[in-house]
Amino acid sequence: MLAIVFWFLVVMADNPKDSVSFSNIQVNLINTELLEKGNKFYEVLEGSDRIRVTVEAPRNVIQELNASDIVAEADVSRLTEVNTVPISFRILNDEIEILDITGSRDAVRLNVEEKASKWVNVVCDTRGEVAEGYIIGNTKLDQTRLEITGPQSVVEKIKNAGIEIDVTGAVNNVSGNADVHFYDAEGEAVDDSDIVKNASVMHVEVQVLATKEVPVEVSYGGTPAEGYETTGAVECEPSSVTIAGTTSALADISKIVIPERELDITDATENVEKVIDIRKYLDNAGLADSSFNGRVTVTVYIEPVVERTLVLPQGSMSVINLPEGYEWEFAEDPATYRLRISGLEDAVSAVNQSELRGTIDVGAWMAAEDIQELTSGTYEIEAVFTLPEDVRIRNEISVRVNINKLEEE
Repeated sequence: MLAIVFWFLVVMADNPKDSVSFSNIQVNLINTELLEKGNKFYEVLEGSDRIRVTVEAPRNVIQELNASDIVAEADVSRLTEVNTVPISFRILNDEIEILDITGSRDAVRLNVEEKASKWVNVVCDTRGEVAEGYIIGNTKLDQTRLEITGPQSVVEKIKNAGIEIDVTGAVNNVSGNADVHFYDAEGEAVDDSDIVKNASVMHVEVQVLATKEVPVEVSYGGTPAEGYETTGAVECEPSSVTIAGTTSALADISKIVIPERELDITDATENVEKVIDIRKYLDNAGLADSSFNGRVTVTVYIEPVVERTLVLPQGSMSVINLPEGYEWEFAEDPATYRLRISGLEDAVSAVNQSELRGTIDVGAWMAAEDIQELTSGTYEIEAVFTLPEDVRIRNEISVRVNINKLEEE
């Protein structure tokens, strides 16, 4: 017995027990396919698969150990109800004798939940502003929907996928590849590190269009009811619109014309108003403002015709184009003449009775009556009045004048 004790003391003195710690040892998860078969998704929580391992062994063994000799494993088949997996430790070389091996933690903590999949729409956002006078048109993507798979809690949070492309100062179409990101209903980015998707990068083409402001021109057809007329005013709201298209297409468009067939005022007795969609009259162009639905309100103003009687003194009449060698005078005592005019209220009211003059054009009357030479006598000749174009004369006024041939000296 003394010999044995002495032998042990000699061995211990020559090769004492020692320990060493290795940090950041990766715990290998095995049998994870069991979760995948159960349509489960897992993730390691709080870096619990990285641990510090301490090994106790004789000093000569310790001196030869490396971190690569340490094996830490967690068998998912031993998953507990609280989603932890016990960790086992061993030395890679079974021939190396150690006294003890322990870790800084004894289990890997997992978050385990149902795996979910769904399709989400892909939205393209632009960064920056195109050049002045240009707008962004259509956006073309490789695909408009993506299938995603991952933890149910994350998948349910994702509202849509999005990509972003820079269009700063662009005057031509912009294209390129962009990374796909995911966003929730509030537009906040969602961590997609656990999401499997069928595309991570997508090609996008952004159409850049020139803009131009053009007036809207309105025509109308038909005639108002008897006793009514249009005022000549046609109102369109808005009166001009901004259109977008290629530079060459916009060069051929100077206005938008609404044809007569769109606006019929036949037998109207009041203003005619109609809402018209002008988009069908845009040739090779579109509306620049996406919030504008293309509908304009057109109004043709219609008013009743009114009559007014003007009383004109004899002195407001004058004779012109009297042949040479003749003289004239009124054939009746100073009289007044009643001239009836009609038109819209504003036009008729604007006629100044005191300034209106009647003209007796003898030359024109002779031509109309085919008279080659006048003889002295009394004649009734129609007086001519100059009135605004939108005012009409309702009756004729004939003035009796004496025309005498002068005797030759």
